[in-house]
Amino acid sequence: MSLEAIIAAADHILQSEGSEKLSMRRLATELNSAPMALYYHVRDKDELLLLLMEMQAARIPRPDFPDDPRDRLVAVAIMLYELLAERLWIVEVLTGDDLIAPSALWFVDEMIGSAVEYGHSPEQAVYIYRTIWYYIVGDLIVRANGKRRRSRAAGPVHQDQVISSLNNGTHPRLTAVAERWAELNARDTHRQGLEAIVDGLLRSAPLPEGITADR
Repeated sequence: MSLEAIIAAADHILQSEGSEKLSMRRLATELNSAPMALYYHVRDKDELLLLLMEMQAARIPRPDFPDDPRDRLVAVAIMLYELLAERLWIVEVLTGDDLIAPSALWFVDEMIGSAVEYGHSPEQAVYIYRTIWYYIVGDLIVRANGKRRRSRAAGPVHQDQVISSLNNGTHPRLTAVAERWAELNARDTHRQGLEAIVDGLLRSAPLPEGITADR
């Protein structure tokens, strides 16, 4: 058994079952081995997750982004979202543990740098990055959980049932879209959402003296 085989098996579990299902015992079963045999290669689950995240980050190509700082910030944010959408276990790890892959920090540096080049201070740029990051994580988690609930449900999920039962007299706007609620909720609008958030943040965050919001 090699470290490469351990990483490949762990990646398979993470992709198919999620980070909560990964344990040294579960991994040993996947490899037809004993849990203690794994500790010759990795110290614990955290070290294994770090190795996996570093491996994933090292495989990500760094493209040529637009020169315009606003367009660059949008492009980096969309790329980060779409990469994480294919690797939801990374979102679970990043939000649940104090783990981070150094090789992926160029995303953060690029986003902060774009905001600084637009005209914001480093402190304001960190705020802009954090707000975008929270949107990405929140949107991905909500979508993933909603998809799981709908896949398990034999019929309409509870939320759709509640919306469809609303009265026009008390909730006229919701009633107007009730029949399309599930379809509207399922729409993938992350690109439009990220563009709107970036534009709002770049224009509304405090700007240094001499820089105008219509830049």
